[in-house]
Amino acid sequence: MTDMLTAHSMGTPLVRQDAVAKVTGMAPYAYDHRQTDPAYLHPVQASIARGRVVEIDTTAADELDGVLLTLTRHDAPRLAESEDTEMLILQHDEVAFRGQLIGAVVARTPEIAREAAALVRVTYDEEPTDARLSADREDLYRPDEINGGFPTDTDTGGVDAALASSAVQVDQTYTTPMEHNNPMEPHTTVALWQEEHLTLWDSVQGVHAAHSALAPLLRLEPEQLRVVTPFVGGGFGSKGKPHSHEVLVAMAAMRLPGRAVKLALTRQQMFTLVGYRTPTINHVRLGADRDGRLQAISHEVVEQTARLYEFAEQTAVPTRTVYAAPHRRTSHRLATLDVPVPFWMRAPGECPGMHALEVAMDELAVACDLDPIELRVRNDTATDPETGLPFTHRDLVGCLREGAARFGWAERDPRPRQRREGDWLVGTGVAASTYPAMSMPGNTARIRYGLGRYAVEIGAVDIGTGTWTALAQIAADALECPVAHIDLRIGDSDLPQATVEGGSSGIASWGGAVVAAARAFRAEHGRLPAEWAQTEADLPESDVTQRFAPHSFGAQFAQVRVNARTGEVRVPRMLGVFSVGRIVNPRTAHSQLTGGMVMGLSMALHEHSVMDERWGHVVNHDFAEYHIASHADVCDVDAIWLDEVDEHLNPMGTRGIGEIGIVGAAAAVANATFHATGVRVRELPLTPEHFLDAWAPRTALREQ
Repeated sequence: MTDMLTAHSMGTPLVRQDAVAKVTGMAPYAYDHRQTDPAYLHPVQASIARGRVVEIDTTAADELDGVLLTLTRHDAPRLAESEDTEMLILQHDEVAFRGQLIGAVVARTPEIAREAAALVRVTYDEEPTDARLSADREDLYRPDEINGGFPTDTDTGGVDAALASSAVQVDQTYTTPMEHNNPMEPHTTVALWQEEHLTLWDSVQGVHAAHSALAPLLRLEPEQLRVVTPFVGGGFGSKGKPHSHEVLVAMAAMRLPGRAVKLALTRQQMFTLVGYRTPTINHVRLGADRDGRLQAISHEVVEQTARLYEFAEQTAVPTRTVYAAPHRRTSHRLATLDVPVPFWMRAPGECPGMHALEVAMDELAVACDLDPIELRVRNDTATDPETGLPFTHRDLVGCLREGAARFGWAERDPRPRQRREGDWLVGTGVAASTYPAMSMPGNTARIRYGLGRYAVEIGAVDIGTGTWTALAQIAADALECPVAHIDLRIGDSDLPQATVEGGSSGIASWGGAVVAAARAFRAEHGRLPAEWAQTEADLPESDVTQRFAPHSFGAQFAQVRVNARTGEVRVPRMLGVFSVGRIVNPRTAHSQLTGGMVMGLSMALHEHSVMDERWGHVVNHDFAEYHIASHADVCDVDAIWLDEVDEHLNPMGTRGIGEIGIVGAAAAVANATFHATGVRVRELPLTPEHFLDAWAPRTALREQ
């Protein structure tokens, strides 16, 4: 891309523009929106996983003092038809998963609403539940496409013959469990229906995405709906589109004109209603020559989807890109189960898929008697193996080399189980990471000038990543003015069109639109604009993906300590080195990358949603039993990046950073546990029993 934006504000570690508001509690999140005398909604949820509702009796709930409204399929507003069947609640009697919304109670207080919801009596015609995922199911099927619009399967060359003739082979299965997004701010919505107009203060990752999904579903004209999202306390993908609870609260508000209806999902309800990462079963086969150069790669995935709505995670897609091999095969197969609908969770596809591939690569390094870094360097590629296109910029080798130098990799004894400190076995591991770099079409920015300041308006959303600050820095450089002269306005569907904050595409997409608007503003109004001068411009169309393969890359390093008596795993040190283009704000970038690494650490050590297959129910559906990394788990975690500018993707020279931090992190920890213990664990999380079970025969022999 020519005419790159000159960096003045970009590249400086500017303090977050919203910092004071957040630390003082003055930043208004969706649920904080104040209305006089609001009402509160509590959902009624199905207690079976499959069947139909025969009768739903709200008599006792209606009679409770303080109840304003009950909603069931008998009296709910009629929705328009939609391909997103997850959203079509209270329209039929079918139950497709345990916890599905089948009604609601609205009351003067949240306590009354909750009590009344418990009084609703439901009779079911229950059918047998099928919630068991396995790779040997006879009903596995091939979806038409997978998330992101990628082909379901790829097959290049002769994989089976190449594997059979390879001097060194790896043939293993790697599994990751069901995991749930748990942002600090739960999913919340406040809805107000007034004068035939619906306003939603909603915790979502895209105001326009929510608007375009909900307006037609609720049979509203576009001008009848406004979605406002000033601040979001984390989303991790789960807030990437509206879910059924937003439809429920909107329908309730439309039955109570002039009165705001508020809903904050409980932590338990979030384990049912807002998506999760599907469990994955990854059969990975690698074939290489004696020097470790890959001849064949096969990555076959089995995962689950819901009976209500299909979601197919693109788990094997990163395997198509990261390493060169003349013979390659990837596939995805789904089991349709009586479970809630899976959805995006930070780096969907790349996160579980790269765990499988990178642990397999570590096994290949051991089989070839090669250093794991050297193995990856030997299989680097200047072009995308899948498309043959050159990368916009790729420096995986630079990430590996720089990380090795900073981590002290040269001091590592490659033999496993060689370092012991008291009861602790110590080891180190490495994994590569990759994530696509995207700039999404459909973004528009508006710039208005007045009183010496520039109002920069776009319907973007800050989900806690620093958008308020980074977009202001981009706008300042594009307009060649100080950041203090920028008044950024985001988080409202009444503002110009913006795509969702997802796929690490936000800043690249919105920033490109802001730069286009700034350049158009200067061309139209010059350096001395008249008061209230205004210009609007779209993100220019680009053919970059037809000429290049835009991807970011990284290398993750981990040191672990595994207790030889208890099997407990500790991670005292992690380092990530990333090739992600120009960094807009080092302060927020470091936070994003290390945050992703901590989430990967949590994936490696703790996260596991346990499904009771008899009832289709996640039993550890709260923070008491769904374990995530705590302060005690996070020690020395650091992230750095290479000094580079991507000259092709956008005028800022950036690539997205929100998700690549998690990719490869769990694999690095898993590989380090093998180096520490000599025990290869191919499933997550890395809980003590994996090591204790492997050590049990040795312990019994010593005791004899």
